[in-house]
Amino acid sequence: MLLEHWLLEARQALESSGSDSARLDAEILLGFALNKNRTWLYTHPDYSLTSAELAKTNELLAQRVQGEPIAHLIGERDFWSLSLLVDASTLIPRPDTETLVEWALELPLLANARVLDLGTGTGAIALALASEQPSWQVLGVDKSPAAVELALKNSHKNKLTRVEFKTSDWFSQIEGNFDLIVSNPPYIDSQDPHLSQGDVRFEPPSALVAEQQGLADIIHIIDQAPQYLRDQAWLLIEHGYQQAKQVRQLLTAKGFQQVQTRSDLGGQPRISGGQWRMLRQS
Repeated sequence: MLLEHWLLEARQALESSGSDSARLDAEILLGFALNKNRTWLYTHPDYSLTSAELAKTNELLAQRVQGEPIAHLIGERDFWSLSLLVDASTLIPRPDTETLVEWALELPLLANARVLDLGTGTGAIALALASEQPSWQVLGVDKSPAAVELALKNSHKNKLTRVEFKTSDWFSQIEGNFDLIVSNPPYIDSQDPHLSQGDVRFEPPSALVAEQQGLADIIHIIDQAPQYLRDQAWLLIEHGYQQAKQVRQLLTAKGFQQVQTRSDLGGQPRISGGQWRMLRQS
C-alpha cells in the first residue's frame, strides 16, 4: 500500500471513531512506525509500505481507534521544550499545564530559588522549570514510585540530572522551606462524565480523581503549604476550569496575598495562586 493511501484510510477510520485530530494522529503513528518525521511523510507520498510496516501501522491504528492515547502508543509526549517518556503509571502532560510553567518563570525569585513540584508525575513541570532556570534547586515528588522512576528517566533523557525526585505523599517526606511550590494535583470529581471519555480512560484514576467534588487534594495542599514556604514565596496550583473561584477563596482564607487565576490555552481559568507573606500573618 502507498503511504498516501494508508494515511487517507487511517484518517477516515480515526474520524469515524470520533477523533478530533485524525490527520495528525495518523501522521504521528505512521512516522513512529517508519521512524521518519512528518516532513519525510509529506515528501514521500508514493512510498510503498512493506508488509511488516503495514502490519505495524495497522496495529497502532487499531489501538488508537479504540481510544488508546497517542502518547502511550509511541511512548513519548512533548512538553515545553522537552521530549518526555510516558507510560500508564501517571498522567500524560497537557499543553495547558505550560501556563503554570510560564507563570512560575515570571515570578521574581532568587537565582538559587528552592522549588517544589508536588505530584510530579512524568516530571514535566519540574524539568521544564529547571530547563529554563538551571540554578534553581528543583525537587519533584510523587506518591507513586513508578512515577518517580519515570521522572528520573526523563531527567536523564533531557540531561537535567540536577533535578531531584523522590517518593512522598504530598508533604509527608518534605523538609525545609521553598520559594515556590507548584502542583498539578488530582482535581476531577469521581462522578465527572469526562472520566469515561478520551485519554483519561487510560490514565490512573489516582492521578485524576479527588474527593470533595475534586477539591480534596487542593484543600490539603493549600492548608499545608505555608509550613513549607519562605516569606514572599508563591504557591501555584492547576485545577478544573469550574473550580477557579473556590480555589481563590481557599487561598485567600488561608492568608495568601495577590491571589489570582490564569487561563489556559483554550481561555479557561486553569491555574490559581498566591504569595505567602509571613509578616502579615501575625
